[in-house]
Amino acid sequence: MQKSKIAVIGGSGVYKLDGIQVVKEHKISTPYGQPTSEIIEATIGEDTFYFLPRHGKGHTFTPSEVNYRANIFALKSLGVEYIISVSAVGSLKEEYPPTTFVLVDQFIDWTKGMRERTFFNNGFVAHVSAAEPVEKQLQQMLVQACKDVGVKHGDGGSYICIEGPQFSSKAESHIYRSFGASVIGMTNVPESYLAKEAGIAYATVAMVTDYDCWKEEHCTLEEIMKVMKTNNQNAQKVLMNVLPKLSKNPFSFKKENTHAVLTQPEHLSAEQKHILEVLIK
Repeated sequence: MQKSKIAVIGGSGVYKLDGIQVVKEHKISTPYGQPTSEIIEATIGEDTFYFLPRHGKGHTFTPSEVNYRANIFALKSLGVEYIISVSAVGSLKEEYPPTTFVLVDQFIDWTKGMRERTFFNNGFVAHVSAAEPVEKQLQQMLVQACKDVGVKHGDGGSYICIEGPQFSSKAESHIYRSFGASVIGMTNVPESYLAKEAGIAYATVAMVTDYDCWKEEHCTLEEIMKVMKTNNQNAQKVLMNVLPKLSKNPFSFKKENTHAVLTQPEHLSAEQKHILEVLIK
């Protein structure tokens, strides 16, 4: 069986996928520690892909506790070239009510510096462009998948990433709306930027659960969980549509990390050379 180059990272409410056949689980150690879970290798018909629950099995990691570097490095070490992120978000725009899927194309980092956000440090220097953090071809495949299965969606927009785990205050929510952001979440930064550093095409399915708190509609966690159940069902439909198509029709894309490393090879340790080999192979 041909090894897959596709991975799905499942966020809140998407801890597993139905209708798949699990082949094996990969327990991988990385220079950055352990990923948040074993990586599941599975099939849909003849097509193979990987699945990683971002928050761990049983949702045991907060957004700030997720080992994003280990997750992305582990997937890259398996040969992954495409990542579809599935993430629960709050809406910052009236036109994106709960159960809407927003296929964003930009991110705004509003985290607080608690997260390790680069593979390149400790005497190992590289600068990778994050101008286009979402791979357009992959994003458009997700837009088409939403059309195919009848899921209400938005094409493009910005995802502002906050630290969490608390939700926003109203004052903060109005500030984020003033930025022009479409949705708010807690996980896609630094995940998306690390994917760029690893030369992986990345795109997000941002599943709206609520209107954050800017809109005068109080929303309880119980109400959000009901919406998440619907979102999970729709996410399954979108993924079952897009994964076989991507598997059968992979596309080429520009890898921003190819010429990003500035540190000369003779100044790299054996471990750093291994990291470089995995990320830029």
